[in-house]
Amino acid sequence: MAAAVSFPPDLELDGVNDSKTLSFGRREELYRLITEHALGYSVGMVESSELDRVGMSEAVRLSFLRAASSLKVSADLFIIDGLPVRGLGIPAEFVVRGDSRSLSVAAAGIIAKVTRDRIMIKADALYPGYSFSTNMGYGTREHMLALGNLGPCPIHRRSFSPLRDQGQMRLPLE
Repeated sequence: MAAAVSFPPDLELDGVNDSKTLSFGRREELYRLITEHALGYSVGMVESSELDRVGMSEAVRLSFLRAASSLKVSADLFIIDGLPVRGLGIPAEFVVRGDSRSLSVAAAGIIAKVTRDRIMIKADALYPGYSFSTNMGYGTREHMLALGNLGPCPIHRRSFSPLRDQGQMRLPLE
């Protein structure tokens, strides 16, 4: 999941920060503010089955390209959080810890996480037992136990090492 956000010059939005440091509720509040003030925003997503097929590096590249290409405003440069992605094919500057240095990057992180959270909440209703609405797909102890008991559901990445090496799946003890 990747997102792109474009703001008017000199806009300041209090509280927009690294999405990993914000609570679920605060991200939802900021999502509303961001979408109200943005010139444009978009999300690029790669499904788990596609990620399994193309691998993580290509999935990251595809998610960036999809977010960039669906942005409804033109952009001369995309500022992207993290290390360079090869073969991106769009004008980009990569900034380590960009979410603490750029409002647009921080906002994009919030848009991406809220979108992911909403998808996981829907997945929780479709695939009960995995606690997707509380673990958001992370391999928590509870989630790993559910995988061991229920097996994978259609949205699980088969390339995730415990599933890839299913015969040797290590699960936490109950």
